[in-house]
Amino acid sequence: MASDSSHSARTREKEALEKAIQKLAAAKSSGPLTPESFEATDYLRRLWSIFISDLCNEENGLPAELRASLISIGFWVRREADAIDRGASTNFDGLIDINRIIADGLA
Repeated sequence: MASDSSHSARTREKEALEKAIQKLAAAKSSGPLTPESFEATDYLRRLWSIFISDLCNEENGLPAELRASLISIGFWVRREADAIDRGASTNFDGLIDINRIIADGLA
């Protein structure tokens, strides 16, 4: 039963990351400082805020070292999203790549 629950959670997380990747790809096509870009970065920040909150929870079943690494990635993702929103970065590819790696790891 617990494995079904964790599998279901991983599936939802993967789907949320896939949605973020799709939004980032659309934003990359439209360019920074566009409605598509702001929508993608907002979604990404909200998603990673949820992930970080969960990873900070001591009841999270992942090993502490992995949780710490994912939290660091989450902070980087949020900083990059902020930089894109300010027009200081166009690193959509970096955000797409790191989110793809994390999504693939949930398979």
